[in-house]
Amino acid sequence: MATTSSRQHPSNQDSDVDLHAPVDSSRLGQHADETSPGNDEQVYDFASDSGFDSGSLVGDETDSLATNILNHRIENGRQYHAYRDGAYWGPNDEPAKEILDFAHHMYLLTLDQKLHLAPISKNPQQILDVGTGTGIWAIDMADQHPSASVTGIDLSPIQPEWVPPNCHFEIDDVSQDWTFPEDHFDFIHIRELFGCISDWDFFFQEAYKHTKPGGWIEIVEHSVQPMADDGTMGPDHFYHTWGKTVIEMGDRFGKSFTIWEEAKLIMERAGFVDVVEVEYKWPMNGWPTDKTMKNIGRWNQLRLHDGIEGFMLRLLTQVGGWSLSRAQLHLAQMRKELKSYRTHAYLPGTVVYGRKPPKT
Repeated sequence: MATTSSRQHPSNQDSDVDLHAPVDSSRLGQHADETSPGNDEQVYDFASDSGFDSGSLVGDETDSLATNILNHRIENGRQYHAYRDGAYWGPNDEPAKEILDFAHHMYLLTLDQKLHLAPISKNPQQILDVGTGTGIWAIDMADQHPSASVTGIDLSPIQPEWVPPNCHFEIDDVSQDWTFPEDHFDFIHIRELFGCISDWDFFFQEAYKHTKPGGWIEIVEHSVQPMADDGTMGPDHFYHTWGKTVIEMGDRFGKSFTIWEEAKLIMERAGFVDVVEVEYKWPMNGWPTDKTMKNIGRWNQLRLHDGIEGFMLRLLTQVGGWSLSRAQLHLAQMRKELKSYRTHAYLPGTVVYGRKPPKT
């Protein structure tokens, strides 16, 4: 699975799903087709007392800004953020949050139950989780490091109400100038920001500026183009069409999906040193014979089968100009291919970490 030969297989003891049983295809589709016809858009209020800090970003701005932050938009039956409307391709509704938590579990399996690979200090003081989503990584990190103040930032206020006292959330757009103090964070964590950043060089320059000298940064990403090593994915396989379509939509959107293979070079260009790239693979379903990889593959099948509507619907309809019916047919073809174990395909990915040089 991952990529350094010294790694042990991850434990699955935290899972309450029997992943050694056949995947229940009826459950896999329980959210995917819950869309309404047409493309009517509505904005609803998001009322919550969750642990995010809207005041830190509102400041002296008017109440209308706060209202905009806490609202969300409905498109094709899915809920999206309203703050920086359209800046992110994915929904923020309950099915989408479930998919984000599936991915968190998969990363724990992939990284041997570790939350990160960067060799950070035992007692970090300031940790930033960029694109925190449901906040699950930030919450786990706060529990593991009570010495640290863990800040999670995202465009959506979807984090839970009850969080550790050393964890808080802010709503912000990291593609703009960062507002944190310079030389501030011991560790900056980034995960699955593919398709979210228009200028990765600027992003990593900002990250470098706000990392403490000697502090670490880590980015975890994967490809959106399935591949196979054994010839089971022929040149006409739908997975090729799928991957090319995602890449094309990202290019039209102005935010690429290829950062997984570019991060090391861009981090070094920003000034980070001792940059390490660790590769991993996520099978498209349970085709591997290796027990651990089969487990990860079945989780990935579940994540993709339930999640591809959220991953692609806005990109296909709003960016690509596809009709809703054409988009749903495309998604249905992908769900069909995910059920076939004859194709030994996987998504390659990387964990890339490096540090800011200490002051001399």
